[in-house]
Amino acid sequence: MALNPQILTWARDTAGLSVDEAADALGFKDARDRTAAERLQAMEAGLEEPSRSVLLNMVRAYHRSLLVFYLSEPPRTGDRGQDFRRAPGLKPPEYDPTLDALIRDIRGRQSIVKDLLEQAEPRRVDYVGSVTMDIPPAELAHRIADRLGFSLTEFRQQATVQAAFRYLREKVEASGAFVLLLGNLGSYQTNIPSGVFRGYAIADPVAPFIVVNDQDAPVAWAFTTLHELTHLWLGGTGVSGGSADTQLESYCNSVAGEMLLPQPEINELRFLHRASLQETIEAVAQFASKWKISRAMVAYKLLRVNFITQARWRELDKHYEDEWIATQAQPATKNKKEGGPSYYVVKRHRLGHALLDLVKNSLAEGFLTHTKAGQVLGVKPRNVDPLVYIAGMRGGQ
Repeated sequence: MALNPQILTWARDTAGLSVDEAADALGFKDARDRTAAERLQAMEAGLEEPSRSVLLNMVRAYHRSLLVFYLSEPPRTGDRGQDFRRAPGLKPPEYDPTLDALIRDIRGRQSIVKDLLEQAEPRRVDYVGSVTMDIPPAELAHRIADRLGFSLTEFRQQATVQAAFRYLREKVEASGAFVLLLGNLGSYQTNIPSGVFRGYAIADPVAPFIVVNDQDAPVAWAFTTLHELTHLWLGGTGVSGGSADTQLESYCNSVAGEMLLPQPEINELRFLHRASLQETIEAVAQFASKWKISRAMVAYKLLRVNFITQARWRELDKHYEDEWIATQAQPATKNKKEGGPSYYVVKRHRLGHALLDLVKNSLAEGFLTHTKAGQVLGVKPRNVDPLVYIAGMRGGQ
């Protein structure tokens, strides 16, 4: 079957690669009669048919499935939802092909999950799209906590930040939403920084999804989960970043912040309006550690109640960002020496109880093949059984 060369150009463009960059990624080399880039241009012009090995390299380099290259024409851009990172009147954030590929992957998984749920026992998650921003953030925070059965006291009593997140995640998943930790396309080479996106929400009443970027600090995962959960209550599908420049993102931040740090408690830090930057950094760190929340969230809350200025908040925000980047740049020699959790334990942690249990039950009932299960879980079909049936483990452990 002949390929439409327009597909090759479209796949490269949507991967964010120039002709030179793509030729290098595909392993093309300069020859006497033409350069590597000219070889790729010949394929995109329909003058040369790519071999199967070249197509497979394109699948890897462009983050596309092989079937896409046999379409009759380039597909239309799918509905990925809104970009909540974009403030009105400002240009959108720079296009990121890896994030685009991740969102395509998430939408594909969610579509299969929705089909499974509709086949098995039709249900609707009652809170999806049930409110508007007319409700004060504190009131909505109270409603959400009641619906989840979420106890801030229990959250704070957990031994670690990770355990606190696990407690929250279990409550959210029990309410009908799926919570995934995803920040790459399956390998560290495709890690997406938290500065590009923090979370993604699919406000589907049958299979609502929350995706948290696990490249962000674990202490921030709970806040991001509640931020995206607020998007579900509002009925909004889209991608969120760290900015609170839009009214919608500010509202979702306020709801999440109220759930993890109620307004009266922040009064303990009222003295910071006259403190130095270093004093503020130290006080926020102690306060955040005590309540198992992120320092960035505390800083944002301080800004909202006017205990610090906009300029001071930006200083704090930059300090936390620089510190996190420096931490990420350090080699993980300690983990290599001591060993770490197995591949399957890490995968289960990222996927969560709800998704794993659904796949396990669907396999047992014959609703799902191992190939489809692999798509949902983000693994090869041969890895499905070890992942789903690993002895005595639960998804969030």
